[in-house]
Amino acid sequence: MILYKTELCGSCELVVLFSNISNKENDYKREEVSKRRPESFNILKQMASKAIFFFFVSAVCLSSLAGVAIADADDFDRFQIQGSVYCDTCRVQFVTRLSKFLEGAKVKLECRSRTNGTVTLTKEAVTDKTGSYRMEVTGDHEEEVCELVLVESPDSGCSDVSKEAYLRNAAKISLTANDGIVSHETRIVNPLGFMVQTPSAECPAAFKELGIVPDVTF
Repeated sequence: MILYKTELCGSCELVVLFSNISNKENDYKREEVSKRRPESFNILKQMASKAIFFFFVSAVCLSSLAGVAIADADDFDRFQIQGSVYCDTCRVQFVTRLSKFLEGAKVKLECRSRTNGTVTLTKEAVTDKTGSYRMEVTGDHEEEVCELVLVESPDSGCSDVSKEAYLRNAAKISLTANDGIVSHETRIVNPLGFMVQTPSAECPAAFKELGIVPDVTF
């Protein structure tokens, strides 16, 4: 075809020649584009899959962190209170070798507003065979004064309760996560003691062993 037109017209040769070359180039480009389309599609597909994967992983991580944060917050508002009750056979309000821990003693947690003294929380517990008790309290009580008080003794011969103010102060506990205490969950209360009416005759010897002279009449 090109030779035929070349004989007829010298100028037509260039037109046909360039036309064919252009057509071949276009065909070649189309083939290249057709070849590249699947490759590009696969690349885009892989990128999309990776993006979805990373998005999913990020979502899971964020969800886990949020769950931990919520759990931590809940832990800070949940407190385990532990303490013990004993029979003070020497009426000195501290534990000696003559003290006996009481099973079945009843204690009460009482929280009051710092501003008006209104009772905001009460909860009771009973001691086990070791004289220990536990109770769980939820919520932050930073704006309240909380203390443990003796309610009932299982031993009628050891049931007196001291009214000394320093003992009430010793039984106060902090029920807030904003107090700087490292162990946010556990609160250990000082031992609480019911007293006998008459101190034991063995108390002087026990005090001598400790090297102390308490203000107690025997």
